[in-house]
Amino acid sequence: MNTELKEIIEQAWLDRSLLENEQTKNAIRQVVELVDKGELRCAEPVDLENHQWQVNEWVKKAIIMYFPIQPMRKMEAGELEWFDKMELKHGYEELGVRVVPHAVARYGAYIAPGAILMPSYVNIGAYVDTGTMVDTWATVGSCAQIGKHVHLSGGVGIGGVLEPVQAAPVIIEDNCFIGSRSIVVEGAHVCKEAVLGSNTVITGSTHIIDVTGPQPVTYKGYVPPRSVVIPGSYKRQYPAGEYSVTCALIIGHRKESTDKKTSLNDALRDFGVSI
Repeated sequence: MNTELKEIIEQAWLDRSLLENEQTKNAIRQVVELVDKGELRCAEPVDLENHQWQVNEWVKKAIIMYFPIQPMRKMEAGELEWFDKMELKHGYEELGVRVVPHAVARYGAYIAPGAILMPSYVNIGAYVDTGTMVDTWATVGSCAQIGKHVHLSGGVGIGGVLEPVQAAPVIIEDNCFIGSRSIVVEGAHVCKEAVLGSNTVITGSTHIIDVTGPQPVTYKGYVPPRSVVIPGSYKRQYPAGEYSVTCALIIGHRKESTDKKTSLNDALRDFGVSI
């Protein structure tokens, strides 16, 4: 079935006049429904041991083309009013998801059983796995992939990406803790069990510097497994003088041998990471 859907989506992507066809519209809506149910993903792991993921470009193309085929309509909740073309997600009780007012998730976002949405926002194409908490005023952008038992603390911003279709979405792997007001955008990849202290900013070009060894090791857009990360800065020379540039510092690592919760507490206590 997916092979046939993929073929229809790829043809419509090359020839947008096909968006007028009911077969094309039905195929697009079917893809979005499968994404909503977690049966298709915008990106998926192909080798979790080595933290390798693949982007399913055709799924992202279907989501992009879902926008022009949907009609604008008025939506109301009491005296509140909106005017948009995207449906909201419903049926949380049947899905086994706890949703606190005023949390909002768009139809086409997968929220797994056991997840908790505090007053927050989850956009279309996103994947939020079981046991994860999206805390107050946190946002999960389009196509972002959030693993199991992740805590996105208050005010965290997880960036979204639809175009270009080959661009990787933000990936937060299992058992990560993302501290309050942190930002992870531009397809950054945070590997399993990492801890980001509050106000840490990770972009595709952020220097993520491991300072735990005798020599610094720099990553970009990638946080290694079990890293404990805090905001930092480094000096850079410009024509007008030397200035501090924001970076992220890996100051330690969670221990594999300890329980996940204990490990997190140890990391925060041992390295003085604010959350």
